[in-house]
Amino acid sequence: MSDTTLNGIPARRADAVTAPINEDWLAVVLGLAIFVLALAALAHVDLIGWVVTTSVWSNLGQALRTTSKDFSSLGGVGALIATYVALLVVLSAAAVALKSNATRFALAFTAVFWIAYASWVIGNFAHFAAVTAAEQQKFGISWSLKLTNEGGYIFALIAGLIIANFFPRFAEAVKDAVRPELYIKVAIVILGGVFAVTAAGKLGLASSLILRGVAAIVEAYLIYWAVVYFVARKWFGFSREWAAPLASGISICGVSAAIAVGGAIRARPVVPVLVSSLVVIFAVVEVLILPFIAQAFLSHEPLVAGAWMGLAVKTDGAAVAAGGITESLILAKNAAEGVNYQPGWILGTAATIKVFIDIFIGVWAFILGYIWTNHINVTPDQEKAKAWEIWQRFPKFIIGFLVTFVVGLYLALGTPADVAKNVPAAIGEANTFRVIFFILTFFSIGVLSNFKTLWQEGFGKLAAVYLISLFGFVVWVGLLISWIFFSGITPPLAS
Repeated sequence: MSDTTLNGIPARRADAVTAPINEDWLAVVLGLAIFVLALAALAHVDLIGWVVTTSVWSNLGQALRTTSKDFSSLGGVGALIATYVALLVVLSAAAVALKSNATRFALAFTAVFWIAYASWVIGNFAHFAAVTAAEQQKFGISWSLKLTNEGGYIFALIAGLIIANFFPRFAEAVKDAVRPELYIKVAIVILGGVFAVTAAGKLGLASSLILRGVAAIVEAYLIYWAVVYFVARKWFGFSREWAAPLASGISICGVSAAIAVGGAIRARPVVPVLVSSLVVIFAVVEVLILPFIAQAFLSHEPLVAGAWMGLAVKTDGAAVAAGGITESLILAKNAAEGVNYQPGWILGTAATIKVFIDIFIGVWAFILGYIWTNHINVTPDQEKAKAWEIWQRFPKFIIGFLVTFVVGLYLALGTPADVAKNVPAAIGEANTFRVIFFILTFFSIGVLSNFKTLWQEGFGKLAAVYLISLFGFVVWVGLLISWIFFSGITPPLAS
């Protein structure tokens, strides 16, 4: 088995080691660039209004349009082509920065973009996405699955799963452009500004959610990690080398935590590779199941549902994606009952909790690295863990999230009224790119999820630990803690 990849999942990307910039910093650069370009609209200069957006449709010709009316002459198809070309150029340059082959990336990205966006368009079909009776009447239909337009994420995920499991050669051919960690990190950087605009109207509520989220994380993960480590060691007989990355991957933040902890304790490369494979596979299962459970049982506790996605679903992409689907499903169900909550709060809760979890990764990796090098695997020539390793392992894209959040909050609350009133529309253009990066993330997660991997030799035992820990304990403790900290708190009603 390769030390670098398993089913397309990186243990530690070679390009991340040799390239002058890694995916974390690249996500910060790309996310901030999109955010700044969007803010030019505040000076009445519309730089990215040409990006494509998709509406719920019954007539395919009406599905696509430009984000801004200033570019309406492009038409929907023109906007889609312009968006593809812009992303192709920028992301190909990013691939070069990561020491990847630009030609291979461009060819792969072409396939990834068009399949992923086609899936999104299909997900916006009225029979899938229309929610209220009024919408169904508008489109002249008698039934709908009521997934909202964000049900398109599920279609992108399914498209990726079909390719991974039935067309593995094609999955291998497009792997250069299958980078869910990069895509979701760019999206999260942009999401900081979007969440800031959402929070600006209810700053007290937003502050309370952040404080509750931090408390929930500390409580949840001090319990999670210890229990999963115990299960792996005592019930299944795994060595410390396996148990620590496995406990971190299940309890903290999936792939990033498994890789960071594996490196911190100097585990063999194959260890975080296998754990990462499990994380991605089970994250797909969670995304397909948990949002619908949340809709069925937590529709009247929407922020409990959002926090639950952040605490229970592993990997940044899957957690934020699950938060987005959960929000769309719960808002749709409440709207059908006559309660219209303001969008953004459920997703914002899930994303904020995930961001704080990511911050925790660097600290936890340092703690484990210190324990391992000084008390467990002590050798005379081994370097002790140093404090600067916390910064080295700190997820840098979080800096981008915090910058866009602070700037967005300042623009919404600290600028003259004639400027502040235009902030939501400007950041809304950036949010259109956030949606596209979400789509690419969902599709990429699917492509990386070949379920046949579960049957590989020696993999079943790891899968058993993950299955028992995740669905027997982690998911439900996460729900309990989410309920303790977030029950009774609801998003503001939409005006």
